[in-house]
Amino acid sequence: MKPALVLLALTLLGGVAYIRLAPSDPARWHVAPAGGGAGATLPPSRGTLVTAEDGGARAALAIPGQDPEDVLSRLDRIALATPRTTRLAGSPQEGMITWITRSALFGFPDYTTASARANGPATVLTLHARLRFGRSDFGANAARLRDWLSQLAP
Repeated sequence: MKPALVLLALTLLGGVAYIRLAPSDPARWHVAPAGGGAGATLPPSRGTLVTAEDGGARAALAIPGQDPEDVLSRLDRIALATPRTTRLAGSPQEGMITWITRSALFGFPDYTTASARANGPATVLTLHARLRFGRSDFGANAARLRDWLSQLAP
């Protein structure tokens, strides 16, 4: 019985180590959120439209009278002030940024990508937050998007 417990403990430690240490490939995670292309329908102005989905969430909104680079710069500051969040790739100048936010206990990574583009007098901001491991995030990604967007409001 004792060897079985040791094997179980080693297996669990190996899993936690893999979750924390697995590399994050920007080519896989730093991709434009769906719905943010040039032909996309303009989302509601200033409405926080967050849609939860299995293992993640999406959001889109139009911000009138603001430059896309400025919007992404502000969002980047908000994201980087979030505990356990780092930038994986992108920049405000590129028009797209991807961040990794890790859970407190096990360090599960969630990836959030934001893109901003000009559409007439408004900036269209599109976000996609998703998990890497598992099937459900228990609403964590949708809650993070709502929090970030509420802080982005003037």
